[in-house]
Amino acid sequence: MTIDARARKLGIAHFAFIRALVQGVDMRHAWDRYLQVEGPATDLRLVKGTIGWIRDAFAAAARREARHGTARLVLMDVSQIPDTGPAVPSLEDFAAERGLEDFSEAEQIEAFEAEFGNASAHQGRRAKLIARQLDALRWLEQLAAQPPRAGDAVASWLNPSVALRLEAVGIFTLHQLVERINGVGRNWTASIRGVGIAKAARVQQWLTEHRESLGLAIGTHVALARAKVFRHELQKVVEPATDVRPLEKLLVPAELDGRAGQYRRPQAQCLMAARNDYEAILAWLRSKTAATPAQQERAKARRRGRDLGVAAELDWMQTLSHTQRAYRKEAERFLLWAVVERRKPLSSMTTEDCVAYRDFLADPLPRSRWCGQRNRERWSPLWRPFEGPLSASAQHQALTILKSLYAYWVDKNYLMGNPWTGIAVPRSAQPRMNPGRSFSMAQWQFIGEQAQRQPDRSTAQRLKFALSLLYATGLRLSEAVAAKVDDLQWVEYPPDSEDDEHVEGWLLNVVGKGQRLRQVPVPVDVIGLLADYLIARGLDPDPEARVNQGAYLLGKAADLGEVAPSLQTRHGADPKQGIATNTLYDQLKRFLGECGRVLDSLGDAKGAERLTRASTHWLRHTHASHAIARGVRVEVAKEILGHASLATTTIYVTTEEKRRMKAMAKFWGKS
Repeated sequence: MTIDARARKLGIAHFAFIRALVQGVDMRHAWDRYLQVEGPATDLRLVKGTIGWIRDAFAAAARREARHGTARLVLMDVSQIPDTGPAVPSLEDFAAERGLEDFSEAEQIEAFEAEFGNASAHQGRRAKLIARQLDALRWLEQLAAQPPRAGDAVASWLNPSVALRLEAVGIFTLHQLVERINGVGRNWTASIRGVGIAKAARVQQWLTEHRESLGLAIGTHVALARAKVFRHELQKVVEPATDVRPLEKLLVPAELDGRAGQYRRPQAQCLMAARNDYEAILAWLRSKTAATPAQQERAKARRRGRDLGVAAELDWMQTLSHTQRAYRKEAERFLLWAVVERRKPLSSMTTEDCVAYRDFLADPLPRSRWCGQRNRERWSPLWRPFEGPLSASAQHQALTILKSLYAYWVDKNYLMGNPWTGIAVPRSAQPRMNPGRSFSMAQWQFIGEQAQRQPDRSTAQRLKFALSLLYATGLRLSEAVAAKVDDLQWVEYPPDSEDDEHVEGWLLNVVGKGQRLRQVPVPVDVIGLLADYLIARGLDPDPEARVNQGAYLLGKAADLGEVAPSLQTRHGADPKQGIATNTLYDQLKRFLGECGRVLDSLGDAKGAERLTRASTHWLRHTHASHAIARGVRVEVAKEILGHASLATTTIYVTTEEKRRMKAMAKFWGKS
């Protein structure tokens, strides 16, 4: 016989509710006490349907035991039968009158029967049916009542409409439901359509009532807004374990930590103090270019959740540079796979193990263990190391980083060899930038026109300036938000023996990838936009004015007091303050989406689709493509963009490809 895993189950609350109705307890009071998780008692259609389902389930359980008379009995609604016997109070009224509310139901019944038992011989038909129904319910409860378990389907215990909405977002079991609540926090239903605050509260209350049988508890952090939760409290949501955990929460057993790895060099000959693979990974990460002190301070300021101010051993991992985060991700994934899946230390990995991991990257299974939604925070039980199978280029990057990790270990005499040497990556997996992810001249002109139509607010001024700055300079988004007015300088180059022209203008000092400093020319018209923007923020229009020292090029909303007074106290009104990278990303992405919708309304569906899916990095591509198309030498573009290799910059040289395309178009036209 096939068992439906989603079939609804009977719990003791269902029996308690029907017993209360049979004994004359007010329906709304009984509902709120036992079945509130189903929905509000004011929804009479819901209440009636639920009562019908419970009675049908009781009858079905009796029939499975060949107790057909009992099945008919539990389907009867005795409240509709007139009583011909002596007046007897309901059990609830009796308990309230005698002050027995704090006693168990069994003790209340015992006291009730002690007082009214001699009236049983004179009971009317309804009273006798009540007694028979109560006996039948006690028998059925022993037979059919079950406690909720973590692996049960949400559909087995929750209202069908709620269960369907949870299943629509991938929540199928009670374990997954509690994991979702703990993993997101108070706003766990924000992305679940049709499940609001009231339904969420009922579900949470029910889960809390059954935490013992579930073996799952909802964390105290769920009741608080994120801004009021201390970071150390979030770290307690998921305990460290030898399982799929972030690097800082992974417990590696001694037999798997590499202290006696098969290919380890003697500790006395190692150039690192690391005693095991975990410590060797941390040493490798710390050797990479770290975030600047200013970037670390910004990262700490943006960190969600309150901080006690007490430094922890691995706090430095909270403020990693972009490079360090990318390297940590790949080392973390490989370590987890080695320990959890392969049951081997990293320092015992063979070439065969590395090939197996390469194949694993193409399809990390089982998905429930390894894959989760993007951007789940590292404290959350919903965090997973993968989103899904890695693309060919992502596989190439992962293997390149791991090869670098082992090369570092070999160089430091930690290992005797690199198992990744000689492992091939498919040719199609070589990463390649796509110069097609840029705007045409006409599209860029259209974007500029739409920017000019933005409302007269400080955020719109920031948008106009940011668009002009990014297009004119090709800065990365992170470089743009990190730039300060102080980083601008006016330069003059007099005529010399090679060039008799006097050249002057503005340069922006930029710290890019690998902490490499470069100077990027900024056109005068962009500086003009900056001057207007500085005035709007209450600063001096002259970038070199002393009052502008420490001010970021891109600042927070200057008119917050007018558009959102309630937020001004929280965010402050310092005109020099900068913004987070994601703030600018979201604003530009939203604006490009609006441009796409306008273009679509004008009949250009293809162009609209490009604008809608465009990322902010397209502005950097657009700068490079347009600059080279207008005659800027590739070597100059390389320095402006901060590319480490000229090969990267030459991707934007499309002149020859365009010439070939035009030649073939003429050939096709003639044929």
